[in-house]
Amino acid sequence: MKRKLFAFLLFSSIVIRGFAGSTPDEGMWLPMFVERLNYTDMQKMGLHLTAEEIYSINHASLKDAVVSLGGFCTAEVVSNEGLLLTNHHCGYDAIQKHSSVDADYLTNGFWATKKSEELPNEGLTVSFLLRMDDVTAKVLAGISDTLAEGPRSAAISKAMEALKKEASENGKYEVSVKGFFNGNEYYLFVYEVYKDIRLVGAPPSSIGKFGGDTDNWMWPRHTGDFSMFRIYCAPDGSPAVYSKDNVPYKPKRALKVSIKGFQKDDFAMIWGYPGRTDRYSTSWGVEANLSDINPAIIKLSGKVLSIMKTGMDASAKVRIQYAADYASLANFWKNKIGESRDLKRLKVTDKKKAIEDQFAQWVNADPKRKARFGNVLRDFADEYKLFKDGNLNKYQWYVNMSFYGSKSFPWPMKMTGLETLLSAKMPADSLKAKLASFREQGQEHFKDYDAPTEEKIYAAILEMFYNDIPKEMHPDIYQTIAKKYNNDFAAYAKAVFEKSIFTTAENFNAFLDKPSLKKLKKDPAYLTFNSFYGDFIKRNGEIMQLYSKLKKSQRLFLEGLRDMQAGKVFYPDANSTMRMTYGTILDYYPADAVHYDFVTHLSGVMAKEDPTNEEFVVPAKLKELYLKKDFGRYGTNGDLVTCFLTNNDITGGNSGSPVMNGDGDLIGIAFDGNWEAMSGNITFEPELQRTICVDIRYVLFIIDKYAGAKNLIDEMTIVQ
Repeated sequence: MKRKLFAFLLFSSIVIRGFAGSTPDEGMWLPMFVERLNYTDMQKMGLHLTAEEIYSINHASLKDAVVSLGGFCTAEVVSNEGLLLTNHHCGYDAIQKHSSVDADYLTNGFWATKKSEELPNEGLTVSFLLRMDDVTAKVLAGISDTLAEGPRSAAISKAMEALKKEASENGKYEVSVKGFFNGNEYYLFVYEVYKDIRLVGAPPSSIGKFGGDTDNWMWPRHTGDFSMFRIYCAPDGSPAVYSKDNVPYKPKRALKVSIKGFQKDDFAMIWGYPGRTDRYSTSWGVEANLSDINPAIIKLSGKVLSIMKTGMDASAKVRIQYAADYASLANFWKNKIGESRDLKRLKVTDKKKAIEDQFAQWVNADPKRKARFGNVLRDFADEYKLFKDGNLNKYQWYVNMSFYGSKSFPWPMKMTGLETLLSAKMPADSLKAKLASFREQGQEHFKDYDAPTEEKIYAAILEMFYNDIPKEMHPDIYQTIAKKYNNDFAAYAKAVFEKSIFTTAENFNAFLDKPSLKKLKKDPAYLTFNSFYGDFIKRNGEIMQLYSKLKKSQRLFLEGLRDMQAGKVFYPDANSTMRMTYGTILDYYPADAVHYDFVTHLSGVMAKEDPTNEEFVVPAKLKELYLKKDFGRYGTNGDLVTCFLTNNDITGGNSGSPVMNGDGDLIGIAFDGNWEAMSGNITFEPELQRTICVDIRYVLFIIDKYAGAKNLIDEMTIVQ
């Protein structure tokens, strides 16, 4: 998913990072270790580059053409003028923000025929990785095994902050230090962040989102899931915020684009910033997902999506306002439905129990192991039981999804500074100046906001929490709802939206014109939010104590597993840091007597056409080009490849990642996983798990023949 969850706390399932004995297409590998761990296997599979050409901190390498886009997706540099390719769904939020009923770029697409037409996107950034370093010894220096988790975490945080400060060179670079292998190792990452990123091109949603929610996560797929941006910088090449004086960025490395095509079993390599995996989580972690976490997400998200869709179907304006939020939430919702289905179907819990049984036998075979690891499995059982018995899994996700699914519910939190400001009793002129920033925030907030839709979501969230969370865990606002509204949540939401300063732009601006601390403190939306948040803060102490215990169990378990399988190389779980994965272009057999080919074609788009279904509308010009077989240099054998499959190992955050051949040339853009392996974040299924990619020839065809944006084609270095 491209958008971040508004999460107060997400406790992690235990993670074992895969085994070296796995097939080479499994694993999200740190590029700094490519020469030592992966290079020989990659050569055998068809890589033609040197290790230095793949990853180097001294010379331009592939890593310099791959960027983190906004922290939620990946993009790749494809020209010497900073042109970027990524997914359409990664650019969807930016496209939506620039759209209106009169200029509907979501429906009609957008193409800049010259650089002066490219559109700036406030807040959107791209990050180039300059280097990564192993800092485990520095972070863990002086930390003993007997140190309690609280002091241990504090000491680690202090060491990490010192390393980040030193590597940032007085703020010139953005630096992060992240734990790997559940806190057994630590690595430092130094980034150069560019802040002037402009929208260059996007196909209409009928191409970029073809198939919609129906085809999401499915194969066969026929989606032209791409969009284009450009990096701008100061004239001296340094990062800078938007300015008309900025110039296109000159990259260290830009990918060549190959239209040679490929065959089954050809080498494929994907680079990017995968978000999060929980590979080999324990059986207790899997059961927590199946029994509490995923059902909460599915139920709440499904209800919110239904309300959004009703509003979007009734109004073109609301459709545009909620397009990005709906797409993001729908993606997450369907993912969790598929994940639960496949965790059960593939008997993942049983597989985890088998690993735990093996671990227990290994531990009990040696007194020293028993002394160190003997309590780990029992502790897991106890800790997860406390989460379940206390309804904490469900509680956390109901709070989390309440705020994620609503624009109105969390809005008062962003305005908490108002109370401090109004309490200061400053002169009227000073107060007016201070309130200007709140007015600007309100203008941005209410731009993509529909009060009738939000009122229905607000009522639904309150009612579901009331019905599904035990009464003793209800925030005190429910006493008010019961006493004054007889638990009629629609009536309460109606009153909130009529009276609150936070529920409409008119109410909010009227309050800022005549601010009152007394009115703010009595505001019903403000009181509702503070009730929920205050209740969570009180309960968070219990949650954090359990999480601290679980964290220790996770660390010891993985330490033991690595000892148990000494000599095997483990790859680290995804955590939004740059990774490389390699494999082949490959078909698969999803079920008995069913075979899926590794490519789809434009003819398949035409076969799926349904003018009565918005998800399967085919643009007239695309149909015309198809009927004329006007594919230019991008077609083969009277048709045009649209999408293809690889067995590369990816997850969320890899959206927009470059798919490269053995020469390091771009052949496609990764955009999805497949329905039969939705449990892939927890366990890798080599026979089933596939990455769905849009073929670069289809991308170029849309840019060139459909959009007529030859200016963009001319920028790229195309290999024929």
